Amino acid sequence: MALIPEQLPALKTSILADPALAALPLSTANAIFIANEYNKAASPVWIVWKSKVTQDEIMQNGFDWTRVDNLSIGPARVWEWMFDNVTKSINPAKLNVRAGIDAVWKGTASDLAVRAAVYVHCKRSATRAEKLYTSGTGSDASPATLEFEGAVTPQNVIDCGWATIP
Repeated sequence: MALIPEQLPALKTSILADPALAALPLSTANAIFIANEYNKAASPVWIVWKSKVTQDEIMQNGFDWTRVDNLSIGPARVWEWMFDNVTKSINPAKLNVRAGIDAVWKGTASDLAVRAAVYVHCKRSATRAEKLYTSGTGSDASPATLEFEGAVTPQNVIDCGWATIP
């Protein structure tokens, strides 16, 4: 998803708050440099919910398949239906999806371990740019939700008006 015009002021404010970046004169090369800086991982690490996780990503990487057989009919059906879409994926950024995960993988220590393993695949580190547009704490225990996902372009940097023509 691309930055929308309403999001550009936050980018400008952030650039101007960084003395090293704010001091750079307007140029294409500096816009590229700033965009590259904002597309690096946030520091310190800022954890966000992924917007798409495929069934294969979860179930082919450390998933305890024996636990599926132990699910009662209701939770097993919920687990199957969560991925019953064209992309065979879920959006863990949505509260109701996380509620579904919690409803399926509950009770025993083994099932709670599966829940924890599922959630490992549902989180990632945000970039510096993405962090600007999140809500939440950004911790592993409580990931933030993204309002912007993707890369900042040099044109976004120019459009935000961080510098004026000398």
